[in-house]
Amino acid sequence: MLSNFLIGLREGLEAGLIVGILVAYLNKINRRDVLPRLWMGIGAAIAISLLTGAILTWGPYGLSFQGKEILGGSLSIIAVSLVTWMIFWMGRHARNLKGELQSKLDAAVMGAGLGIIVVGFASVAREGVETALFIWASVNSGSKAALGTTAALVGILVSVVIAYLIFRGLVRINLSRFFTWTGLFLIIVAAGVLAYGIGDLQEAGMIPGNDQIAFSLAAIIPPSSWYGTVLGGLFNFTPEPTWARVIVWLAYVAVVTPLFLRIVGAGRATTTAVAPKLDISTASPVAANSHG
Repeated sequence: MLSNFLIGLREGLEAGLIVGILVAYLNKINRRDVLPRLWMGIGAAIAISLLTGAILTWGPYGLSFQGKEILGGSLSIIAVSLVTWMIFWMGRHARNLKGELQSKLDAAVMGAGLGIIVVGFASVAREGVETALFIWASVNSGSKAALGTTAALVGILVSVVIAYLIFRGLVRINLSRFFTWTGLFLIIVAAGVLAYGIGDLQEAGMIPGNDQIAFSLAAIIPPSSWYGTVLGGLFNFTPEPTWARVIVWLAYVAVVTPLFLRIVGAGRATTTAVAPKLDISTASPVAANSHG
């Protein structure tokens, strides 16, 4: 599904760019001797991310229906909170990411060897755990879990290839524009996941109003139609939502969208005034005018 593919692509590209910046900087300062420690931290972060996905996938099987609905609804809300924070964080820091990571790496290189492992782990684990949780919430709310998981994995693999090509200076991508547009798309996806999570909690009896249907679009957009399936897969659209789901969806989009656009605008203004553009290429200076 497109939404899961883009989630995997965006989160994977973020992690790939972070790894590329760290590796390129260590090469630049001639500290290749600490690269094994950096990769150790990155490997541990990947392992934690996979473990998180495994726990989310197989952990709830022994729960009752109500327990599963409570768990699914709660984790959906947590996932939306994390991905919202991630969208804001990247909107604010994307253009200054290189400098921030290099500062952390300088301190780690000067300190104990464990510091390099911590930097690698912390830089990637956040992206990995967020990805596992949000993809699980998105897949859990749909009817084609295997397809959604596959789409997410394909997105991650594509992001690895793109990050490597950027790292080698072979492609040029306007990363600021990429993260802005995918951020806006993820806001709509997150709104659907949040509304679905509220629906889970209503079915579990934790939130009242499960029988209060706001409107019905079943005659216009049948859930069994191809376009109903596409809307459901992309945005968790349901033709007969409850009032709680409608209100939560509208409130989330109305609040988060302008905040995100304001953060992106402020970040661009600040970067234009004082900060260099993101460049992780090790092959040529061409990327210096390609990511801003």
